Amino acid sequence: MTLRHFLADDDLTSAEQAEVLALGAEMKAEPFKHRPFEGPRSVAILSDKPTLRTQLSFHAGVAEMGGNPMLVDGRLAGIGVRESIADSAKVLSGHAAAIVWRTGAHERIEKMAEHATVPVVNALTDSFHPCQLLADLLTITERKDRLAGIRFGYVGDGANNVANSYLLGGALAGMHLRIGAPEGYQPDPAIVARATEIAATTGGSVLVTDSPTECVDGADVVATDTWVSMGLEAENEARVAAFSAYQVNAALVAKADRDAIVVHCLPAYRGKEITTDVIEGPQAVVWDEAENRRHAQKAILTFLDRAARGS
Repeated sequence: MTLRHFLADDDLTSAEQAEVLALGAEMKAEPFKHRPFEGPRSVAILSDKPTLRTQLSFHAGVAEMGGNPMLVDGRLAGIGVRESIADSAKVLSGHAAAIVWRTGAHERIEKMAEHATVPVVNALTDSFHPCQLLADLLTITERKDRLAGIRFGYVGDGANNVANSYLLGGALAGMHLRIGAPEGYQPDPAIVARATEIAATTGGSVLVTDSPTECVDGADVVATDTWVSMGLEAENEARVAAFSAYQVNAALVAKADRDAIVVHCLPAYRGKEITTDVIEGPQAVVWDEAENRRHAQKAILTFLDRAARGS
């Protein structure tokens, strides 16, 4: 028995990531074939932040695997407020086969994993969004038939959780990653260094630039995310001004490969980070991404459960 958690993208090796993605594709093709939570065994799904796709995809996915999706309102539970994270982890571990948590500071989920006796899955923290990244990689594979060697250009807020996950997860997949962001909004150098280290072993590469054109030039995939992440609403005006040249619009997408696809993890703020004509256009695959959250998450839960049960 090996207790494994999925808190950041590089908690998987490159080979394990490929295994999880292959399993996700299999589960999408045959949604009810794998039933690791038959019983039903419960999976605790906690949300401290607003959620649509996370709640839907984990709830539906656990049910498809024969389990009981046990939704926990983080605001009511008050984890780390009315009861310590350590004590909460022990309580949750007694009721659930896995713990899925959408929370704020990454240290919170690390503390949960430290004290849990079941797998813990990061459904989003301020630092990483690894389940979204798996869904995006699954979507890219469906459209491009590969990940290794894919030229990936992300423009906008390069310092947020999604950009961090693209760097780590994309490097594991052997992609050529470019992050286009203005000064002051570029990725943490430590994350860039870690991604560069990983890319050196997978044949990928990492580039950080302040030029949106350089970022997407010839790209196979163009990506963006909201300019104003949850909790940063007070910075809205300053961020809109800083990112105005980084909007994913028709002119920018035209700089990419003619067969490029456009990804966005949603929710999208049309007219800001992306225009309506692009997100509703033929190159956008955002609705596939939203669905693939379910299949990718089923795969990572199954992978972790197999490790925990020694199977």
